[in-house]
Amino acid sequence: MTDQSQHIVRTPLFPEYSQVRSLLPIWANTTTKSAVLNLINAVWDQTGTPQNPVDWSHPDEWISERLTGEDAELATRIWSKSQKTINPRHLYGVYLFINSYQLLIPDSEGVYRLSARGQAFLDEDPMAVREIDEAEGLPNLLLILAAHSPAKRGDLLDDWAEFLHKHSKYGTASTIKDTLRRRILNLVERGCIAREGNTYTITNQGIAYAADSSEIATERPHQEVLNAIKRYNDTQIQALRDRLGKMNPYRFEALIRDLLEAMDYEDVIVTKQSGDKGVDVIANYQFGITQIKEVVQVKRYQGSITRPVLDQLRGALPYHQAIRGTIITLGRFAKGCTEAALYPGAAPITLIDGDKLMELLVKHGVGIKKRPQTLVEIDDSYFAEADATDGDEALLTPTD
Repeated sequence: MTDQSQHIVRTPLFPEYSQVRSLLPIWANTTTKSAVLNLINAVWDQTGTPQNPVDWSHPDEWISERLTGEDAELATRIWSKSQKTINPRHLYGVYLFINSYQLLIPDSEGVYRLSARGQAFLDEDPMAVREIDEAEGLPNLLLILAAHSPAKRGDLLDDWAEFLHKHSKYGTASTIKDTLRRRILNLVERGCIAREGNTYTITNQGIAYAADSSEIATERPHQEVLNAIKRYNDTQIQALRDRLGKMNPYRFEALIRDLLEAMDYEDVIVTKQSGDKGVDVIANYQFGITQIKEVVQVKRYQGSITRPVLDQLRGALPYHQAIRGTIITLGRFAKGCTEAALYPGAAPITLIDGDKLMELLVKHGVGIKKRPQTLVEIDDSYFAEADATDGDEALLTPTD
């Protein structure tokens, strides 16, 4: 039996942290715990049936139609102050999470007040976030993914179910699937897991985060493997960066062309060596039903890019009939360049520095090869069942 005091993976309907951080300042100092619960119940009472479903996809419409009084006021405030990113239909998971970890604590009048832990979570304090992550099994999930990456959710279910059996009160098939799905979404949002369709891959950030836990190391034998993978990947990425720094400039432009094509850009063309108005690559990108022409300037050197480079590219946009541009460099961008990239009223310029370029090359497999490995370990549950069976058979075996 699992020791109930050691339960982790406690929160059902586990939310993405961006939702929690959006709601904390909205509820703090203005909202009572009972008001939030009343709103949740008011929505729940109108959930409908499979035969007569209720559409909750447009809060601008349903709030005024289905809610009144304080419920309508709170729902409207949540919807507007979250910049219309938090649908008041889906609050219960965040409500349970906030109360479980006491990020908000009701005062004597029931009004939510931001706790010290809540402020630390809002500030993305690493220790506060780590404490909650470990209580919800997220580093362990990353370890499981590391043993299978790349993988689909179904590939992780058996290991996740085994982990839940040992450390939580959850055990039904539907709950195992739901706790896995919600925690994967949380880690995808935070950059620890990369998603391509229905396939998930642990990122270097995820490897580092999973490996940084002595507590986990005592539970699973993946610790040394993860640390070795991270060290190896770090050296390979640095070697890639060094090689790009020595590459022929025109070959480097061709590499950027290959990267853009891997990112689903179309009609990618490396321009002639002169007469291009500072533009090195031209490409089209399908944005919804609209095709956008983009021009790219490539800087192989590893120094700092300054404002005049950005101004030159922006001035070249009309010449190429483009509406936006991108500067890609192995180096970095000066502060003035960063501030001018999204200047109000001017054409947007995307800035990709050396670190971001390495990330994109790894993600899209340009200039690198990914070698998935399988970790093999003993299935303790299989031998536990076998040992139990042997014991039963021993009781039935006659002795001399």
